[in-house]
Amino acid sequence: MEVVSENQGAASNTILCCQCGTSIAPNPANMCVSCLRTEVDITEGIPKQGTLYFCRNCERYLQPPNNWITAALESRELLSVCLKKMKGLSKVRLVDAGFIWTEPHSKRIKVKLTIQKEVLNGAVLQQVFVVEYTVNNQMCEDCQRVEAKDFWRAVVQVRQKTTHKKTFFYLEQLILKHKAHAKTVSIKETSDGIDFFYAAKQDAKKLVEFLQAVVPCRYQTSQQLMSHDIHSNIFDYRSTFSVEIVPICKDNVVCLPPKLAQLLGNIGQMCVCYRVTQSVHLIDPKTLQVAELSGAAFWRLPFTSLCDPKQLSQYIVMDIEIIQDKDKKHVAGHRPASQKHVLAEVWVAKASEMGNKQYYCRTHLGHLLHTGDTVLGFDLNNSNVNDKNLEKIKPEHLPDVVLVKKLYADKARRNRRRKWKLKHFDKEMAAETDSNERDYTDFLEDLEEDSAVRQNVNIYVDRDKVAVDTDDTDDEDIPRISLQEMLDDLHISGDATGEEGAAMLE
Repeated sequence: MEVVSENQGAASNTILCCQCGTSIAPNPANMCVSCLRTEVDITEGIPKQGTLYFCRNCERYLQPPNNWITAALESRELLSVCLKKMKGLSKVRLVDAGFIWTEPHSKRIKVKLTIQKEVLNGAVLQQVFVVEYTVNNQMCEDCQRVEAKDFWRAVVQVRQKTTHKKTFFYLEQLILKHKAHAKTVSIKETSDGIDFFYAAKQDAKKLVEFLQAVVPCRYQTSQQLMSHDIHSNIFDYRSTFSVEIVPICKDNVVCLPPKLAQLLGNIGQMCVCYRVTQSVHLIDPKTLQVAELSGAAFWRLPFTSLCDPKQLSQYIVMDIEIIQDKDKKHVAGHRPASQKHVLAEVWVAKASEMGNKQYYCRTHLGHLLHTGDTVLGFDLNNSNVNDKNLEKIKPEHLPDVVLVKKLYADKARRNRRRKWKLKHFDKEMAAETDSNERDYTDFLEDLEEDSAVRQNVNIYVDRDKVAVDTDDTDDEDIPRISLQEMLDDLHISGDATGEEGAAMLE
């Protein structure tokens, strides 16, 4: 504590303190610092202890009256919260404020303050003191609603009219990678999709914008009035965003409308969907022409798939002949052919009817197939398909079989060889069925076979599978994911000092 004199520089003589007689420099109070301290306490009225409220779930501090802010320890934001909770600072002049170091797990925060105040006869007294805050845990209103799991103001309903859930497994990995579900109140799985519940409408809008950027889809919105305050004219609505993903998936055989096929560069109407990302990727198995169909273009001229993956039959490759570039027909105005696929003429026989009949077709899988391989295909001759676009095509222009994908080793063997895993939502699961398990296994096989799709998915090393190493001496060309493409699943259970986590963040 010290006295700051207004004319200290001008004084050259000394005076005696009016209380104790000590020789001091002249000041308006005519008292020494010790005597002035006994007479006046400028920190009177300022509490030396206080309480801060901390939410452990979202790691925010309460700033009265009802505002919760994010602030790190010894940050400017936390210092602002401490000063605003301190009463009596308006009567003094704040010169300096700072933190005194305390243990992070002690739940104590100490603030060192330097203040000034004018006291007797115009003398300015400066004093330094410490205020200690105790950190108490209190759950904020947003986290209370999350814990209740029954409060929401907006819901995003994602749906797709298909018989499988491979698209939702892929969408789950995209959302996890980009953390688009960070502000969800809860996630619920339904029989035909997933529901995302939010406490704020703007958070639901962000998820809808994310879905539009990663998958071809469209959405509709609706509102339901929950309450209305006639005095303040405040309305409480619940918003619903209904997102519909295009019903075309990987390995689907489709028949395009003639107008759409013309808009896509005169591509053939019979196509195979070989990938779905932000758009639907189609390939003509007769000419290797490729096209990308956006969601907006699909909804202008919609069409359906001719078959589901469960309707594909197994065929054995009896003979295969690669078509050279000089033998291909080049038509002006057609879209460029794919450079990743090889056009080939294939003779196949049904695995269930070996030796009875062989089928001839052209395929885009010439770079994968060899004599004796097993391939999945769609039998157009022996199928009952109701499609208005397919009925307009002359029978002589339709192939007998459309080959879709090569079939590698059986699923059990591939599961044993799989040394990686994926993460999943913490969601309310629907009833588990064998169909869901098969769809998830098919999705894992699609990841192994398509490197372009793997780039959008976080794949983690499965240490349990790596420790139990299976035999790798087989000569089968089964697609695998290399160790360089996998991430290590870290489990951090301590803080940076190697000790247990801070109690404040538990």
